[in-house]
Amino acid sequence: MSVLLIAASPSVHSRSGALLSAAAQRLHHHGLATRTLKLRDLPAQALLHADIGDATLREALASVAEAKTIVIATPIYKAAYSGLLKVFLDLLPQDGLTGKTVWTLATGGSLAHLLALDYGLLPVLSALGARSHIDGVYASDAQIAKDAAGEYRVGDDIARRLLAGASQVIDRVPTPERAAPIARPALVL
Repeated sequence: MSVLLIAASPSVHSRSGALLSAAAQRLHHHGLATRTLKLRDLPAQALLHADIGDATLREALASVAEAKTIVIATPIYKAAYSGLLKVFLDLLPQDGLTGKTVWTLATGGSLAHLLALDYGLLPVLSALGARSHIDGVYASDAQIAKDAAGEYRVGDDIARRLLAGASQVIDRVPTPERAAPIARPALVL
């Protein structure tokens, strides 16, 4: 199964990046391989000018097209997901998420923006064709604190919610077609 992680923070070190990394660890624990697309690494001019002739941008869009599951992590700024994510989503075809499972993750300064995923991001993802949504995870700054080494770490409550989300992803993984039962002769006594 193909899982694409999309990091939508413009910052190199961010709480949403730590949240995405923690989600990836839970998915890896379940045996799923992931690829990461960091939107901040896309060429800014090509992104802002919707230059889909740019090779890097084409490759990013192809990664979305190939993935079966998309995990998006974004910071919440002014009650909305990142502008970087909006610009990228605008480049996807109208049916760019059809048939894909989408798991949204977000971080914000306080719990005041808890519904930004449900009322801001999910309608856009649905408009792009996504119909299978994993329960989103929103974490406030207090729930992703810096450790003694200065690295962001998710708290226990968020870790449990990520584990539950990863389990939902696993539940939606298509099982390979089972082989037909082997015909065996009846036992003769």
